[in-house]
Amino acid sequence: MSVDVKAAGKIAVMFGGVSAEREVSLRSGAAVLKALQDAGAEAFAFDPQSQTLADLAASGAQRVFIVLHGRGGEDGSMQGALQQLGLPYTGSGVLGSALAMDKIRCKYLFQAQQLPTAPFAVVHSHDTDFAGLLASLGGKVMVKPANEGSSIGMSAASTAAELQQAISSALKYDSEILVERWINGREFTVAILNGQVLPVVEMRTPMAFYDYEAKYQANSTEYLCPAPLSPEQTAAMQDTALKAFNAVGASGWGRVDIMLDQNGQHFLLEVNTVPGMTEKSLVPMAAKAAGISFQQLVLAILTQAQGAA
Repeated sequence: MSVDVKAAGKIAVMFGGVSAEREVSLRSGAAVLKALQDAGAEAFAFDPQSQTLADLAASGAQRVFIVLHGRGGEDGSMQGALQQLGLPYTGSGVLGSALAMDKIRCKYLFQAQQLPTAPFAVVHSHDTDFAGLLASLGGKVMVKPANEGSSIGMSAASTAAELQQAISSALKYDSEILVERWINGREFTVAILNGQVLPVVEMRTPMAFYDYEAKYQANSTEYLCPAPLSPEQTAAMQDTALKAFNAVGASGWGRVDIMLDQNGQHFLLEVNTVPGMTEKSLVPMAAKAAGISFQQLVLAILTQAQGAA
């Protein structure tokens, strides 16, 4: 997994941005930038919140390492702009980025590919039969904005009043809301790196679900990697994750989130094309279990952008 960082030329590490996940992106980007610089790469920070694409074009950058989470960086828009500039970049292309970011379109793709995912409904407004919707999805649901990450705007509901409040909160972030049947069970994630499926990680939290606080603020979240699963369960989960990753047209690297219910059935949640990249994030954790250091991981992701454009 050795990479000639000198041959990669000048690398813009793009992080920060303007999405609701800016703070997480700042931490991820700082870790990636340090890893590249420690490896001897000519890397520099680029924050689209304060710098323009004209600034990027004038910077002399020859590669872009994207560590933007959420809208404006993970949804295909920046990928399209970089293609127009002729700059190779890490991660998924325009289509894979856009589809993976849209949880509702992902669900349709999973269904079309006959991949396991929980029953769901799509809501566009406050004008909804909350009690009827709740009953149709088993009495407890998870509500998610279609195009946010890091569990932002998400909440659980088990009464009509809670569902109304949850949808109202989610509508602050998006005009389309995914309402998904609640899966009572364990949560896992499967990282993918240049076609290689990495060891499965299990996330355990005493909170209601693995939300923003559990991900980034709480000290009570436990991570088990490799996850305590049977070899058969592990293989099935990794196979489903890779199929989901390919179904949305993702490429390079990413992470697929999966739930395992109390009957031993697993269900796809979503695909992340620019997951967290702090030293304590889930993809680096899975890579470490596979014998890949954080710096090696960063360089492996960079290789995908080497031959582009």
